[in-house]
Amino acid sequence: MTSLELHKGDITKLQVDAIVNAANSTLLGGGGVDGAIHRAAGPLLLEECKTHNGCNIGEAKITNGYDLPATFVIHTVGPIYGKNFNRDDELLSKCYLNSLNLASKFKIKSIAFPSISTGAYGFPKDKAAAIAVKTVNDFIKANPASLEKIVFVVFSDEDFDIYKKLVP
Repeated sequence: MTSLELHKGDITKLQVDAIVNAANSTLLGGGGVDGAIHRAAGPLLLEECKTHNGCNIGEAKITNGYDLPATFVIHTVGPIYGKNFNRDDELLSKCYLNSLNLASKFKIKSIAFPSISTGAYGFPKDKAAAIAVKTVNDFIKANPASLEKIVFVVFSDEDFDIYKKLVP
């Protein structure tokens, strides 16, 4: 049985098998969650990311976690809201689904997600949270024994209140 949890705080401090990075398409670091993960993981994360030749929107790639408490980082590139020919919802859902599929492939049992695309990429927070929770719940129904724990990690009170309505 997979447990869904909500956590307010710093994703780089969580004791889980994998954290998800809301990355940019280069995978070479940036601002927000991406920058925080790269800083906390140390320089070897950047060196490994350089070998992955970037990542397309909606796809996911995995690296080691290096200096993070998490063993792995799953990098996914969310859509910039309004720039994807009305495919924003589909692409955001793919970020979560492809990250979960990669976690299953690597036998990861616990994973933490930030709120993908809601910062600089401008995705409306309520809509993004609903897509995230629905995609995760659909995955759990289709793969009930795959993961033990999925954590939604938020940083602000506003985001916490949004997810609190969606995560039991």
